[in-house]
Amino acid sequence: MSKTPPDATWLALPIPGFLVGPQNRIQSINPAAEVFLNLAQKSLTGRDLAQCLKVDGDLNVNLDRARAGQSVLFHHDVSISRGNGELALCDMQIAPLGDTPETMMVLLHPRQIKGRLGRALQGNSAAKTAIGLADMLAHEIKNPLAGISGAAQLLSMSLGKEDQEMTDLILQETRRVVDLLKQVEQFGDLRPPNLKPLNIHDLLERARMSAALGAAANMTFLDQYDPSLPLTSGDSDQLLQVFANLFANAAEAAGKSGGTITIRTYYELGLRLRSENGGRAVPLQIEIIDDGPGIAEAMLEFVFDPFISSRENGTGLGLALVSKIIADHQGAIVVTSRPARTVFRISLPVALTPNEPNPRTS
Repeated sequence: MSKTPPDATWLALPIPGFLVGPQNRIQSINPAAEVFLNLAQKSLTGRDLAQCLKVDGDLNVNLDRARAGQSVLFHHDVSISRGNGELALCDMQIAPLGDTPETMMVLLHPRQIKGRLGRALQGNSAAKTAIGLADMLAHEIKNPLAGISGAAQLLSMSLGKEDQEMTDLILQETRRVVDLLKQVEQFGDLRPPNLKPLNIHDLLERARMSAALGAAANMTFLDQYDPSLPLTSGDSDQLLQVFANLFANAAEAAGKSGGTITIRTYYELGLRLRSENGGRAVPLQIEIIDDGPGIAEAMLEFVFDPFISSRENGTGLGLALVSKIIADHQGAIVVTSRPARTVFRISLPVALTPNEPNPRTS
């Protein structure tokens, strides 16, 4: 029997979610799904999901595809008939989950909900979804992963060279899953950033030097810094992770042939993000610009969503983590893209003066 998600996590998901087992029978739905369908979980448990969630396509075929490949599927603009007969336009995400490969999670992203969110503030929504899934995925992967790795190491000690190639492959793939798990677990870290006054150029240079020797060794870096920028308020470790992810992302998009990453900083006086308390100023601007192939237009709206990737082996976690960190810094990140020019623009607040109240505590 598959393990259902933790109650607190399942209840906190802001979008409709369905957990289905063998033969695509509903095992659990969250409160957002009950509201979406106008039906109680008790009346849906054990029923065929395709009968309860009527879509303009064969839902069972898509579930079986994702289950067979143990991969995530994402379908845009799916028309779904709700319990009251009303049609809703949604994006649908299908992902394997649970103690057995039969268990699948289906998440709906109603387009009318997306329409109410500002693109600059989408990091908060993506972070909530990612945090909700992080605990589930981490617990599901940790224990069996250690057993697989240990068993492979023991086997390799008693096998011939030819057979050891197979155990080496197991260990290699295990390490890859470990790296993925590390990224996932970061979403479960709910500690706020340790905000201190920082020179953004010092951080950018540290991140660039590290990337030039590692993930972005194939890239040429150019800088267009505004030396008059004031200090920003941030967590140096977290912001270094943001820049490292963006540099690595650009290098991966460029491929072995390489390319150019331009880092630009400037001050945009008066720029504010709208919020319930009247808005917050984010005048410090950092742009990471690359001359790679660009991001497909259909993907631009979803690049910061967790588990969404346009690359064959992408996890879809790097940019979601970037968005979460920037949102935690009371900033914003947006992206524009066309062939030979992709721009990730980060907006951050100026560091607080000694007499200025912290908006987090005031």
